[in-house]
Amino acid sequence: MANFEKIDAARKTLGLLDSATLEEIKSAYRRLASECHPDKLEDADKKRGETQFKQLTEARDILFSYCANHRYSFKQKDVEGVRIDQDFNYDHVKQFYDDWMVNP
Repeated sequence: MANFEKIDAARKTLGLLDSATLEEIKSAYRRLASECHPDKLEDADKKRGETQFKQLTEARDILFSYCANHRYSFKQKDVEGVRIDQDFNYDHVKQFYDDWMVNP
């Protein structure tokens, strides 16, 4: 069973709303991580940057784990009304999982 408080804290750490796509999670993490990455900070701020970077990475890992283990319903009543792009790029999804789920 998922721990709501932990997932909610991770969502807030990345500055996400109550719902987000995997792409939005990835984008928020990249944006925030680039701002506080220790290699980009002055020596005086490196310790703070390392702490923030670790928090962001942990938040990303928590949300990715939750998303990866989420059970999706394929029942008609749950699928109806969901927009499915006909030009959906499956290579993009494969790359996302290769880059972020397998090698975080």
